[in-house]
Amino acid sequence: MTHHVFEMPVTEAQVRALRVDDTVTLQRRLFGIRDATQIHLFDRGRRTRLDLRGHAVIHTAPNVKKVPADTAHPAGYAPVCIGTTTSDRMERFTRPLMQREGVRLVIGKGGLREGSAAAFAELGGAYLAIVGGTAALETTWIEQIEDVDLDDLNPESLWQFRIRDFGPLLVAMDSHGGSLYSVVRDDAQARRAAVLASLGVKTA
Repeated sequence: MTHHVFEMPVTEAQVRALRVDDTVTLQRRLFGIRDATQIHLFDRGRRTRLDLRGHAVIHTAPNVKKVPADTAHPAGYAPVCIGTTTSDRMERFTRPLMQREGVRLVIGKGGLREGSAAAFAELGGAYLAIVGGTAALETTWIEQIEDVDLDDLNPESLWQFRIRDFGPLLVAMDSHGGSLYSVVRDDAQARRAAVLASLGVKTA
């Protein structure tokens, strides 16, 4: 297991160096994105002026407060609580995020599926898992909301965060076909089969 510190944005080579069970800490910039954001970007033909190339996105709809725009709050928002949501329902957006917008890393809870694994392998990406229930901690890693786009979708806008020491995050899916979720699933199925066999239960 190796720990990586990434000053965002990153290259394909840096992402392909990641392996499942490695950990990652991100510095400088992170983008917040959620269901409505991606539906508008990829299903409804909208575009963003923000540059996501080589960056990470986190599945979130943050709790923020509107404040006067100034040096400390250039987007006119202050972070209140920025947590992570479950990724699975956004599975279909992984490939377009990478192909069209140049995203390299996806952060969320619960993992993604085979389509995302294929996109990570083909295009050079990875999924970084964060523990559920850590929104208060995550918020301390965000120094500022630098910018926001598609803000008519608030709170599912496209958020640009300035971050410091965001992590450590666990590499749960890599660009080499590795997936902690597949390992856990296969192990659970094997244990279930063993228990059923010990009880004399026949399975098809």
